[in-house]
Amino acid sequence: MLKRKGPTPNPLSISNQGARQTFYIKEDLIRRLDALNTINPTLSKSLVVNEALGEYLDKLQIPSDERIKIVSLFSGCGGMDLGFRGNFTYLGNKYEDLGFDIVFANDIFKEACLTYERYFEHYPVTQDIKEYLDFGGQIPKCHLVIGGFPCQDFSVSGKRKGLNSERGRLYEQMKRVIEIAKPCIFIAENVKGLTNMGDVLEKIKNDFSQLSPEYEIDHFLLMAADFGVPQTRERVFIVGTRKDLKVSFYPPTPTHAADQYDSRKPWVTAKQAIDDLWGLETTDKIPNQNQFSKARNYGEHLQGNKPIKPDFPSPTIRAEHHGNIEFHYNNSRRLTVRECARLQSFPDDFVFYGSGSRAYVQVGNAVPPVLAWHIAKQVKDYFERLNKKDKYLLI
Repeated sequence: MLKRKGPTPNPLSISNQGARQTFYIKEDLIRRLDALNTINPTLSKSLVVNEALGEYLDKLQIPSDERIKIVSLFSGCGGMDLGFRGNFTYLGNKYEDLGFDIVFANDIFKEACLTYERYFEHYPVTQDIKEYLDFGGQIPKCHLVIGGFPCQDFSVSGKRKGLNSERGRLYEQMKRVIEIAKPCIFIAENVKGLTNMGDVLEKIKNDFSQLSPEYEIDHFLLMAADFGVPQTRERVFIVGTRKDLKVSFYPPTPTHAADQYDSRKPWVTAKQAIDDLWGLETTDKIPNQNQFSKARNYGEHLQGNKPIKPDFPSPTIRAEHHGNIEFHYNNSRRLTVRECARLQSFPDDFVFYGSGSRAYVQVGNAVPPVLAWHIAKQVKDYFERLNKKDKYLLI
C-alpha cells in the first residue's frame, strides 16, 4: 500500500542544517506564540522560532572554524589590538595568532591612527566616538568589544579629575557601543589609579552592570612584568560577560615573577630588552631609534629625571611626560622612542609615525601587546568553553 506523501521539507529548517540541536521554550512564550498565531494564522510557530533563532545564533554561536570578531574603541596606535591579533615576535618569542579579527577600530589621535593604519592595513575611524555615534555611525556585528578608555583623569600623574571631566566619562560611549553590538564579552582597560579614587571604580562597574542585555562585571589588576613585559606597569581590566550565556572569564595566570626562588620565569630586565640598541640612535637602521628627547636633567627629585635600572624592569612608560621621559641606564641621554616601545613589548617592525613627542605619547598610551596577548588567550578559552556547551540558547 502506498503511503501518503508528506509535505516537501523546508530546506531552511533547523533539522536540515546539519547536527540536530535541542532548544527549550518557556511556557509563557509558547502561550504568546499561540496568541500571535491566532492574530495572524499565516505566522506559524516554527517560522517565528526559526527566524528568531537564526538572528540569535548569528550573534552568539561561534563555530570553532570561525574567527572571533572584535570592535576596538580608543584604539590608539593599536597595542591592545596587536595583542589580540597576535602573530608577532618580541625578544625572540613568537606570539601566535589566536583567531581574532578586528572589524572596527577608532581613535581621535590622528598620528596614532596613521600608525595603526600602516601597521594593520586597516583604516580606523579617526573621530570622537561620541560624535561618530551621534551622527549615525554604524558599529558592525562582533563577538567582543575591547577598549582602553582615556585614563589621564584617573592617573596619579594626571590631574585626577576623574568622573568630573568629559574625558573621564568616555567609558559611557563604550557602554553605548556595547548596547548596540551586544557582544558575548567586553574588556575595558585603565590605570591602577582607578582603584584608589574613592568609589569611582565601583561607579563605573555599576554603570556597566545596567547594560541590556545584563553582564556579569568583574575587574582584575595585572602587572605587565608578570607576563614577560620589561616594565612594572599595573593596569585595571574591567571584564563583562553575558549573564544569559552562563560562562565565566578567568584572568591570565602570571608567567614571570620577581622572586628568584619562584618556579616561574624571572622578570625580564630593561637591559635584556634594550641593551642592543645602544649606539644606534644616530642612524635609521631601527625605526624610531633616532627619536629622543633632548630635554636636560632637571634633577632626580622630579618625575622622569632618574635613569632606569638595568637589572630591573623599567618604571611605567608614560604618555604625559612633557619631555621628561626617563633617562637610559647609561645616564647620558633619555630613552629613545624605540627603547620605550621595546619596554612596552612592541616588535621592532611596529613603526610609530609623527614627531618624537607625538610618538612618545602613542607608546605611553598603549596597552603592552604581550600583556594583551595573554588576556586574549584567556578570552579565546572563554569562547572555547562557550562553544562546548550542550545548549547554546535557553529562551
